[in-house]
Amino acid sequence: MNEGQGDAAQCYSIAAVERDTGLSKDTLRVWERRYGFPQPGRDAAGDRSYPAEQVERLRTICRLMDAGHRPGRIVALAPDALQALLPVAPSPVPAGVAQVAGGGTAVEPYLVLVGQHDVQGLRGQLGQALLRMGLEAFVVGLVAPLTTAVGEAWMQGRFQVFEEHLYTECLTGVLRQAIAGVPPPAGGASPRVLLTTFVQEAHGLGLLMAEALLALEGCQCLSLGPQTPVAEIARAAQAAQTDIVALSFSASMPAPVAQAGLRELRGLLPPRVALWAGGQAPFLQMRGLPGVLALPALGAVHAQVAGWRRQTMATSRAT
Repeated sequence: MNEGQGDAAQCYSIAAVERDTGLSKDTLRVWERRYGFPQPGRDAAGDRSYPAEQVERLRTICRLMDAGHRPGRIVALAPDALQALLPVAPSPVPAGVAQVAGGGTAVEPYLVLVGQHDVQGLRGQLGQALLRMGLEAFVVGLVAPLTTAVGEAWMQGRFQVFEEHLYTECLTGVLRQAIAGVPPPAGGASPRVLLTTFVQEAHGLGLLMAEALLALEGCQCLSLGPQTPVAEIARAAQAAQTDIVALSFSASMPAPVAQAGLRELRGLLPPRVALWAGGQAPFLQMRGLPGVLALPALGAVHAQVAGWRRQTMATSRAT
């Protein structure tokens, strides 16, 4: 990280720390006042200058926050205490043995390409896998477990933030191209599905994976991308005459925030509009919320779309 460094060889400016960790300048300053960490020095110009060991400690704090820890409980902890909270890394993969995803697809070669920053190679390998497997198997059998593996690698310190972003951008391009190649549904096809996430959820890969599977089912999809306010989701659903609102939640989404948002959104949506919640968030495995269908596995999309169509047909016949 040479750009944005302070005068000392191993010190970094606040802008460089922001880029490296994803923590805003305001957050760094608030933590400094409230928790006594970080403790930057000052460079010749009087600007904050962060030692490398403090930047590494901030990276660890970010990994723990992504796992659900609250800043107030961890920011002031010593480095050893922070390390003790990290998930235990798996044993190294022996030479010639690859981690395997569902359906026997090896994910370790893709992780190696991410670590080597080989964007062209990664895109090529993903594209070949898509052609070989078909879109549904590609999403369920490779992309979903590979995305989980990338997140775990970041949590364990194997990948840096920029490497996770590199993977995300590369896969986003592959999925968007694949979705564009799915024949559009016939006019008036249903269900009409609105896809997005709450403001607190910045991860958008889950939306693309869901959109790919829904497109294969002949659904009309309207994606708003991530981070849409609850009230705007309701307005969009009304404007687009949506049948289903589908939300994606990553494992780092706090359960109370997600559940409160789902209750609020359910109250704003007409009863006829189904509300689906999918992703890796642990709360999706718990007791469900009234009026919300939890989809903790992508493989459930086919059955749920078929069930929605059966129910809709039965209701129309009854009326």
